[in-house]
Amino acid sequence: MADPKGFLNHGREVATSRPVAERVRDWNEVYVPGSLLPIISKQASRCMDCGIPFCHNGCPLGNLIPEWNDYAYREDWTAASERLHATNNFPEFTGRLCPAPCESACVLGINQPPVTIKNVEVSIIDKAWDAGTVAAQAPERLSGKTVAVIGSGPAGLAAAQQLTRAGHTVAVYERADRVGGLLRYGIPEFKMEKRHINRRIEQMRAEGTRFRTGVEIGRDLKATDLRKRYDAVVIAAGATTARDLPVPGRELAGVYQAMEYLPLANKVQEGDYVTTPISAEGKHVVVIGGGDTGADCVGTAHRQGAASVTQLEIMPRPGEDRNPVSQPWPTFPMLYKVTSAHEEGGERVYSVSTTHFEGDEDGNVQWLHLTEVEFVDGRLTPKPGTERKIPAQLVTLAMGFTGTDRENGLVDQFALELDERGNIARDADFQTNVPGVFVAGDAGRGQSLIVWAIAEGRSAARGVDRFLTGASELPAPIRPTDRSLMV
Repeated sequence: MADPKGFLNHGREVATSRPVAERVRDWNEVYVPGSLLPIISKQASRCMDCGIPFCHNGCPLGNLIPEWNDYAYREDWTAASERLHATNNFPEFTGRLCPAPCESACVLGINQPPVTIKNVEVSIIDKAWDAGTVAAQAPERLSGKTVAVIGSGPAGLAAAQQLTRAGHTVAVYERADRVGGLLRYGIPEFKMEKRHINRRIEQMRAEGTRFRTGVEIGRDLKATDLRKRYDAVVIAAGATTARDLPVPGRELAGVYQAMEYLPLANKVQEGDYVTTPISAEGKHVVVIGGGDTGADCVGTAHRQGAASVTQLEIMPRPGEDRNPVSQPWPTFPMLYKVTSAHEEGGERVYSVSTTHFEGDEDGNVQWLHLTEVEFVDGRLTPKPGTERKIPAQLVTLAMGFTGTDRENGLVDQFALELDERGNIARDADFQTNVPGVFVAGDAGRGQSLIVWAIAEGRSAARGVDRFLTGASELPAPIRPTDRSLMV
């Protein structure tokens, strides 16, 4: 175990953020490089060697957290990386992007600040890459079976890597021009620099995985033709249908979905544009939606030089502390969170609903009209006399996603059945109603966390391997019906 008295001798310390005035002038990650190195072994020593490590259940991947905390405390970084990779294909992604439900389930968190599990995780993998110990794991022999994976987000990449290592020939189809899905074009550079994706893709190529970018299944290539070419198919296309806001003025220029706005900023960082076609520079920006995607829009607008940034949320402001009755430990609590983007400025307004947009004579949005809301008989209801308007020259809608894309023909061409939530239905092996066609990630689960996506990709890979070979030694961390108390 780690230091038996570590949690008594050391308080919680996290990575140091760069000064706001510095980081809003660039797109690099917000943390000071190397700031974890002097503290991470001590932080890992705070792991208590619990009789029942609830952090295992807090993480859908079943990460072996106490084990790699112990190795990190002892500074055996090679062993720590091995234990980390035993359950997680891409810890450099989760260590930067996951909201860390494992920390909410940490036993130490009952009466002290929890272990900095996420920081330990990212330190282990960054050290492994720096030391050159993250190597390609090509299969010893090929099975002769072929698999197509549709989508190159975390679920698709995890499924592809697992299946490639099992000896199958895998091709990943991505409709965008680069591999990565939402990791590439939905996550801003300041949250995760894309070099982390690039080196994983190179590792996967070295293992034998093939990538086909710029190909949208259902449009560029019919789903039925794809099925004929491959022995099995994994659909990991995500839940990309964005929730819209059908209010008067929605058609005005300057009102965009978040996923129309964010990818363009990332394309500037990729060198595709000198300046983004949709810029917040000098504009009053309003972000509708209080979640992580909304925060990504806030941080992006700051870096583009917005005149002001206001984030609207229809729900009341969450509390800052866990409610022991409604959100008891070890469940994942809904708390008031200040992200790096919020540290950089802007206003957050809760319990408000947009009624309509107002534009100028040229059809450009200029004002957003809203009203305060409150719960009446369990329903959010406008409060009379609270109507007002705020300046809005750029509006981004970040209100979540409702399901997988139904317009490109993929679902209909495969003749896939949907569940009651509108997601692609699947059985215990992640197989759809069409034999040999599997689904993983948000396309089957609905909008969720990156750890669920990777866990589903790994589990679906096991189902595919069993379908192709009759048995499988690949791990399956979750079942399709799992709905953890943690997330």
